[in-house]
Amino acid sequence: MANSIIKKLKDSGLKGRGGGGFPVGLKWELAKKAKGKVKYVICNASEGEPNVFKDGYILKNYLGEVINGISLAMETISAETGYIYINSKYFKEMEESIKLAIGKRKIIIFEKKARYIGGEETAICESIEGKRAEPRKKPPFLTDSGLFGCPTLMNNVETFYYISKIAQGKYEKKRFYSVNGDVENPGVYELPEEMTIFEVLKKTGNYPSFDFFAQVGGGASGEIMIMEELNRPVSGAGSITIFDRKKTNVFALMEKWAEFFHLGNCDKCVPCREGAYRIYEMVKKKKLDYDILDELFLSLKESSFCALGRGIPIPFISLIEKVIKNEKY
Repeated sequence: MANSIIKKLKDSGLKGRGGGGFPVGLKWELAKKAKGKVKYVICNASEGEPNVFKDGYILKNYLGEVINGISLAMETISAETGYIYINSKYFKEMEESIKLAIGKRKIIIFEKKARYIGGEETAICESIEGKRAEPRKKPPFLTDSGLFGCPTLMNNVETFYYISKIAQGKYEKKRFYSVNGDVENPGVYELPEEMTIFEVLKKTGNYPSFDFFAQVGGGASGEIMIMEELNRPVSGAGSITIFDRKKTNVFALMEKWAEFFHLGNCDKCVPCREGAYRIYEMVKKKKLDYDILDELFLSLKESSFCALGRGIPIPFISLIEKVIKNEKY
């Protein structure tokens, strides 16, 4: 059974839908082969980035499939205990329904009370262990040494949903997209995974009739793309946010991102802690010093301890280069 599901996962080509895109079959194989008498499975339901809400939609509508995927993982790697690490909003809304779906399975619901960075995989382990939610140095990776120092398999909600579909022979190479912003039909849509941004917007009746730009992949960390760049697949967490060029206050938008990163990081490393604050400070004053920003972005990309800090420059650089400088703010 274990080898069978791993082969199915590999044959499917499924990659993690939490943003990292690591091959799921390979991750499961590594966790299965890892040496350890005690192993754990964690479902990451910490989704908390602005304008990303697909995992919450899946939990509300397809909870049984998600629990089934977690159970398959536990059986495959011989883990006695599983965890659902869930953000506070979803926990308050769905605790009872999740408990009912879990039944007698040994799956523990753990409410996330940390900042946004508390959803990073190693920070999740720290949090469940009762420590401060901040990232660990990698390697070792979770499949070798994760929760309580034991081999740990972690996937996000959407990934477990599709694992269940693969086990049932019902996987159609689709993914979930969060579409929002200045659109007619905001919501979550399940569509082919290779659809371009343009095709998703057209298919869902959300392609604007006005001049716009889009933020793709995440609602804070996602890259800004102009209309000429939409002929590519949706990346990251599957989010598409549309902004009307004429109506959007770019400084208010950047301030929203900057505040999110400033309040959401763990304060562990200087580049992220100080860099996020300096960007927030500058944007709030509506005075952009491009030389200082370039230094901050370089420091964040090259010196941040984890991917959160390294990803902070992406939305700012793309917005500045593609929108702000072209429109001479």
